[in-house]
Amino acid sequence: MTYLETTPDAHPDYRDEKKSRIASFANDEEFRALSNAWRCMALQKKYMNNFSWLGRPMIQLPMDAMAMQEIIWAVKPDLIIETGVAHGGSLMLSASMLELIGHGEVLGIDIEIRPHNRQAIESHPLAKRISLIEGSSIDANVIAQVRAQAAGKSKVLVCLDSNHTHEHVLAELNAYAELVSVGSYCVVFDTFVEDLPADYVWTDRPWGKGNNPKTAVWAWIKDHPGFETDRSIEDRLLITSAPDGFLKRIS
Repeated sequence: MTYLETTPDAHPDYRDEKKSRIASFANDEEFRALSNAWRCMALQKKYMNNFSWLGRPMIQLPMDAMAMQEIIWAVKPDLIIETGVAHGGSLMLSASMLELIGHGEVLGIDIEIRPHNRQAIESHPLAKRISLIEGSSIDANVIAQVRAQAAGKSKVLVCLDSNHTHEHVLAELNAYAELVSVGSYCVVFDTFVEDLPADYVWTDRPWGKGNNPKTAVWAWIKDHPGFETDRSIEDRLLITSAPDGFLKRIS
């Protein structure tokens, strides 16, 4: 049973009905195919660029934002490590949840944090929960800084959403997944690239079928039995940018 299946504050009848419904989605081929087709069209139309969190643009599907708030509320991490900052909307989602929980900080890492985005993040009311590192997430110096900040934290959550090539994501997993605490997650975004139609062409990105976050997850998790793919999250969302990307640490 996962964190997200338990719904501890709900009536047992509601919990059981919810669990049964989500389980039925796992093999609902028609519903899943429709969801995948919708996601592909959403990508083509840049649908995920339409949203913000507390004033900062958040390039993320609303369904994934819902999943992240559920995970953060359940885990109650002391530290959330996020690779990929962009405009800072995801940082604000994490920071707002930590503010409600009453503790914790979020660390954002990006190879380039543009001055106007940095200024907006650092002047935001939730800035006290956020720190930033500018540099490649797989640079040895950056990794050392992140490990230093994670030292002594009992609950750590990791989100990988930067460069989406196989090689880069695999290096991020090797650098940061071991920081995840038991019962928490390493969430790998944009694994859906592997599931796009065979004729889908990326014209402005170095990743595609066979070279993306999902292929990195598949390669990495085979050698890391302390993690399992929590497909119950994907089954409840159906439309997600992270299929096979919700990696739960179990030992």
